[in-house]
Amino acid sequence: MIELFLVFLIFGLLTGVLVFMNKLLGPKKPNPTKETPFECGSPYLQEGISAFPIKYYLVAFLFLLFDIEVVFFFPWALVFKEIGTTALIVMFAYIFIFVIGFIYAWKKGAFQWEK
Repeated sequence: MIELFLVFLIFGLLTGVLVFMNKLLGPKKPNPTKETPFECGSPYLQEGISAFPIKYYLVAFLFLLFDIEVVFFFPWALVFKEIGTTALIVMFAYIFIFVIGFIYAWKKGAFQWEK
């Protein structure tokens, strides 16, 4: 097992050194034609890629956050009878924190989709 680790370590280090050496010692023939950007062999049509609105990322993040939070309800519901009242109190505290986050996002206007 340790031999395999050493082989991968040596291979990784050797690859890094070779890439670094190629960058330092490789051919350098700058050409204005080579330096111009192109898309599929034709000149580019616009100045860079336009960015997505920040709302897109915010909604995606909130969806993932709340989706992952809800996943924790299923294991709790399966073993609720075995755990008892302590689990109920802990889950109410968890839901309270969850609702506080939801209200905060709502007050900040995270669920408003503006054009």
